[in-house]
Amino acid sequence: MDASFFNFDGKIKNFDMLLKELMEMLEEAAPFSLQESYDNSGLQVGSPSASINSGLVCLDITPEVIAEAREKSCDLVISHHPLIFKGLKKITGQHFTEEVIIEAIKHDIAIVSVHTNLDNMLTGVNQMLCKKLGMKNLQVLEQQSGLLKKLVVFCPNDHAEKVRGAIFKEGAGHIGDYDCCSYNIEGKGSFRAGDQANPFVGNLKELHFEPEIRIETIYPAFLEKKILNAMHASHPYEEVAYDIYPLENSFDRVGSGMIGELEEPLFARDFLDLLKNRLKVPVIRHSELTSQPIDKVAVCGGSGSFLLDKAISSGAKAFVTADVKYHQFFDARKNILLADAGHFETEQFTVNLLYDVVNKKISNFALQISEVNTNPVHYY
Repeated sequence: MDASFFNFDGKIKNFDMLLKELMEMLEEAAPFSLQESYDNSGLQVGSPSASINSGLVCLDITPEVIAEAREKSCDLVISHHPLIFKGLKKITGQHFTEEVIIEAIKHDIAIVSVHTNLDNMLTGVNQMLCKKLGMKNLQVLEQQSGLLKKLVVFCPNDHAEKVRGAIFKEGAGHIGDYDCCSYNIEGKGSFRAGDQANPFVGNLKELHFEPEIRIETIYPAFLEKKILNAMHASHPYEEVAYDIYPLENSFDRVGSGMIGELEEPLFARDFLDLLKNRLKVPVIRHSELTSQPIDKVAVCGGSGSFLLDKAISSGAKAFVTADVKYHQFFDARKNILLADAGHFETEQFTVNLLYDVVNKKISNFALQISEVNTNPVHYY
């Protein structure tokens, strides 16, 4: 690292950046377009053009977290749960949400939330929970569909490798554990350049046939802009011929919940002991204990009881989530061990995940994890 980043005492200086630059980095890690329709992830308070130099990461935003940010001279708070979920008709400070907004604006503290878009990522909240439970062979439990598109682009034979490489670099061509996936067909393209054209090959007003390769590949829709920019930049033609098709294929890297395997099968009581130990939770609400060994486990950090049927049909022997309603425990019965380990408890490691996401991208940005316990649920 350059010496200019250090003070005379050897400590790293605060690193100024624009808030919109941080937002772009978060967009790359967990695209905001992947959030659920009810969600409100993104910039909650602050101007994208504001300069920031230090941040605080938390699960929930409370007045105590804003006070901590002020005490630590942080001008940014990154939370998992959004501060604002529904429209506000007035901001008078009567509710804690309004109080937080007033204090944040008064002290120039920006607030950014990264919620269900992070939940829905393969490398997001649920993977973190699975790793804490020592699980392996992880897969998204309920994969999303309609997120993939097919790109077909035609280019001269000699430039096909360059174009393929450019779009692969930006994220096209991933299928499961394989990358650089494409289908290529050789043929001939025809065109006639007009008076104002500047053709790469051929002459003005003359019909020209050029040996070309048709390259087909797939990509997630949220990467479209970057992939098309790379395609245009690497392609020799003045006018690039390409097609885009929507696909209904499921996308194995995005969706709700996660499923995997334990290192070794456990009986129900032993599995619940594992949960209590790893999540440090004082009590677990659960369905009737099953007699079958638990080897395959489904999880969904936070409110994930809507995935119960999916967890059962997937062959999981246990499902770990939170906010389970009374009658849903009947639905589990002897089909699966349903364990409600608490909303906060199943998402508590998200702050570490958010910290790592930012720190890996901007290692010299002053970032801290909040010391405030924001769990609103207490146990007696």
